[in-house]
Amino acid sequence: MLAIFKKELVKPPQELNSPASLASSRKPKLAPEILKDFESANPSNPSNTFSVSFGDVASLAYIPPQNPYSINQRLFCGLNDIYCIFLGSLNNLCSLNRQYGLSKGTNEAMLVIEAYRTLRDRGPYPAHQVLKDLDGTFGFVIYDTKAGHVFAALGANEGVGLFWGIAGDGSVVISDNLEIIKGSCAKSFAPFPSGCMFHSEQGLMSFEHPMSKMKAMPRIDSEGAMCGANFKADNKSRISSMPRVGSEANWALWGSQA
Repeated sequence: MLAIFKKELVKPPQELNSPASLASSRKPKLAPEILKDFESANPSNPSNTFSVSFGDVASLAYIPPQNPYSINQRLFCGLNDIYCIFLGSLNNLCSLNRQYGLSKGTNEAMLVIEAYRTLRDRGPYPAHQVLKDLDGTFGFVIYDTKAGHVFAALGANEGVGLFWGIAGDGSVVISDNLEIIKGSCAKSFAPFPSGCMFHSEQGLMSFEHPMSKMKAMPRIDSEGAMCGANFKADNKSRISSMPRVGSEANWALWGSQA
C-alpha cells in the first residue's frame, strides 16, 4: 500500500527528515514519481494496482494480495468522504461489528472507518482505548477528505510493518513496501512505530502507553549518515494528564490537557 500527503496537510515529527538526504546520491523523489514507481512495482499484473488522487493534496494506492484468503489482508474502502487502506486482520471483528451496529459482512477497513467516524463525531471513548480494543494484526491509514485529516496506526504485535518518510517536496509517504520508501525518501525515512497512532493535527503518540511522551532516537545507516529516526514511548517522560473527550469535543484533540 502507499499513501502520500502534501506537507500542507500532514506535519510529521521533525526528526523524520534527515539533512543527509540532500547529500545522498539517491535524491528524494516528488509525489507523482513515487506513485508511478509504486504502480510499476507490480509488473506481472499492472492493471491490478488501484490508486486514487485527491487533487495535488493526497494519493492512495494499493495492490490486492495474491492470496485473497491470507490472514494478512490488504483492503481498501471509501465511505462518507473517508478513505481507508487496511493491512492485516482482526480476531474480534465479529464482536466489534456488533458493538458498532454493523452487518456481519463488514470487513476490517469498513469497521475502522466507522470507529474513526464515531470518534470524530461523538468521541465516546479516548482514541487510544478504541485502538487497544482491536485484537489482531493491523496497520491502517485513513484520509478524511471532508475534515482534511490523516489518521494512521500500527498494532503492537508487529505482525505487519509500515514505514514512513519525507519526499523531495516535503510530502509524507507511508507504505508497507520498504523498497518504495527507500527509493522515494533517500535518508529521510524510518519504521512507523508499533503500538502508536498519528494524527495530522495532533501528532504521534503511543496508544499502548498513552501517558508516556514519544522519544526520537536517531538512526545511523551503514554509511554513518543519520537516517530519519525511530520513535518509542519514553516511560521516564509522562504527560500531565490524559484528555477526556465528550460529545461536545472533537476526539482528535487528544494532545490537549484535560
